[in-house]
Amino acid sequence: MIRLNQIQEKMSEMHELDSGRFFVDISGETLDEALANAAIQLGMPVSSIDYEILQKGASGFFAIIPKEWKIRAYETIKVKKQQNIEEETVETEDIIEGEVIINRDGMGYVFCAADGIYFKVTPPSGTGRAFDIKAARDRFRDRALPIPEDDVLSAILDEKNGEYVRVAPYKRIPGNDAAMAVNISDDEMRAYLYVTPPTAGGVDLSADTIIAFLKNNRIIVGINEERVRQFQDSPVYREDYLVAEGIAPQNGADAKILYNFEVDNTQVRLQETRSGQINFKELNLIQNVVEGQPVAQKVPAQRGKPGKTVTGKYLDALNGKDIVMPVGKNTKIAADGLTIVAEVNGQVLLVKNKITVQEIYVVEGDVSIRTGNITFLGSVFVNGNVDDGFVIKASGNIEVKGSVGRAELDTEGDIVVSQGIMGKEGGAIRAGKSIWAKFIQNTDVVEAGDMVIVSDGIIKSNVMANRKIICRGKKADIISGNLSASESVSARNLGSVSGGNDLVVSVGFDPKSKERLNFLLQKQEMDQKTLEDLKLNLMSLEELKSKRGELPKDKEENYNKMSEYKYTLQTEIHEVQKEIAQIKEYLNTLKNQGRVSASGHVYPGVRIVIRDTVEDVRMDCKATTFYLDKGIVRYGKYQEENEEDVKKVPSGYSTN
Repeated sequence: MIRLNQIQEKMSEMHELDSGRFFVDISGETLDEALANAAIQLGMPVSSIDYEILQKGASGFFAIIPKEWKIRAYETIKVKKQQNIEEETVETEDIIEGEVIINRDGMGYVFCAADGIYFKVTPPSGTGRAFDIKAARDRFRDRALPIPEDDVLSAILDEKNGEYVRVAPYKRIPGNDAAMAVNISDDEMRAYLYVTPPTAGGVDLSADTIIAFLKNNRIIVGINEERVRQFQDSPVYREDYLVAEGIAPQNGADAKILYNFEVDNTQVRLQETRSGQINFKELNLIQNVVEGQPVAQKVPAQRGKPGKTVTGKYLDALNGKDIVMPVGKNTKIAADGLTIVAEVNGQVLLVKNKITVQEIYVVEGDVSIRTGNITFLGSVFVNGNVDDGFVIKASGNIEVKGSVGRAELDTEGDIVVSQGIMGKEGGAIRAGKSIWAKFIQNTDVVEAGDMVIVSDGIIKSNVMANRKIICRGKKADIISGNLSASESVSARNLGSVSGGNDLVVSVGFDPKSKERLNFLLQKQEMDQKTLEDLKLNLMSLEELKSKRGELPKDKEENYNKMSEYKYTLQTEIHEVQKEIAQIKEYLNTLKNQGRVSASGHVYPGVRIVIRDTVEDVRMDCKATTFYLDKGIVRYGKYQEENEEDVKKVPSGYSTN
């Protein structure tokens, strides 16, 4: 059962649809003529029109006064819905191997000109449907025009080249032609065509006619000829139709700076390993640059591009604003005038909106999980400690106001540790120049390109210096460990009262070369042993082969592999022996004999090595300097170290 509220809702819906529909009041001598005129006015076929009869017509033959038919014509609601559906489905897109294919139905167009009726057909594309002869007839029928012969239509349908073909004469009534006007927006940046449709006998507007009309009405810039051609085929009546747009002025972009570094220095760039693990010690907070490296580029301000209105009026544009290059300390502008480069190695920062390269990186506190490991092309100054497990690598100096734990410090310059180094049986401290520390304790590697200078002493550490190891102070004792220097080792006391052979002091050679020599000697010994074992195995297989005539396949393969390895090993041993001879020759050419000195005691158990001569101290010695004389280690009177070496300070520091 249909309820009353359903009827009310349906009536309300129909009222909304009717109120939104455009209608025209048309008259004609017959109903068909009135409908044909309505079709032209509404721009749609007669089959798509609903109408109300406002006045029935009467023929002059039977009526005293002939009466015209008057109707109110609407677009059919169902057709409108169907058109919306068609508009949504007529054009779709397929993508095949990167190429976009538009699926579009073929179309047919009728055009009434002064010299006749024209018809054209466009081909379909993609999966679109072809325009057929039935649809062609409907086009003429909808316009209330005579339908051409089928063979004429078929020829055009077969050709479907998108060109208009004259198909019939046309009796033009000039007063019924389509009429047009042009509307220009207030800013003169858009022009719209407003057209009233032709009535019976009137001609349609051609693209050329429209363009000429626009130019005659001051529209000379930005005419959209494509839209005009579309209008010729599918005219839009009684509403503004955009046909021209002016050229908008484009203000030039302001100059800007493109930074080659992260300007927000609080950003953490964690390092991820190949296995996906995050190393939280590698925070990468420092952005290192080298001298001459570009740190920023300037993009110059751009000139504005002027515009024009549709009537040809000139519209000015603003040029972009220039900016000053943000050059700060230790940066400069390159020859191209647009690039900022670093003048020194160091950390690049944006300080007060200026690009600065700092040669010293300051840590206000400890080197810990907060700072992460530090790699810096300059000097590093740590106001606190260096915690266990962290790394500082620098090209300048490293200075630590606190202590250094089981950490790694590596620099091309000097290292200064105010409160000492506690390696906890690990750690590695390497300086290209010298190392200063209050003490060195339980540290696995301490290496200096020049000197190691300690004020309180060295305990159970491996210390190497290319020149000298100096312990100078009230507690300047070297108690245990393995120390080597090319020129000298000096301290207040060497060894401990309890004795023991926990301290080895070696001088008179290049420590690095000596270390390499020891490694090569060990390798030579191991390789020789491996070679002897290999020869025995090969000999056994050869004896087996001589008895049997041949070896089993697996043993034959093993024999071949061992033979190849024997050749490789012999080559390696030869190269090792050659390098050993070269290092020994170099060490023998060193003029410096080396010495070991103690201003206090040298306790029993200390081993002194000068060049290749070893001396084990068996009794307590006071104020002694050990030196080499005719291949024998001599005990001499204590000799002070060179005062200049004792007072030496790190590069960049004052002696005051």
